[in-house]
Amino acid sequence: MKGIVEERAVELGRYIIERKSTVRSTAQKFGVSKSTVHKDVSERLKYVNPQLYSQVKKILEINKSERHIRGGMATKRKYKSMHKA
Repeated sequence: MKGIVEERAVELGRYIIERKSTVRSTAQKFGVSKSTVHKDVSERLKYVNPQLYSQVKKILEINKSERHIRGGMATKRKYKSMHKA
């Protein structure tokens, strides 16, 4: 069982790097919770593949710094679509 978790952490990390994906979209793609993705790539991956971990960490930091912008854009789209209807 333990090997499966480490493999999943590596797979999630590679997916995030390849697509510059967010934790939320990665969780949705793999059918796991955001908490699982976050724990896998921020804790487990550090010990399984430190080099991959550092790459993932950079992308997650960028995502974190931009999330307020994405949230604002989503709200803007939501209200714009409500006024069209």
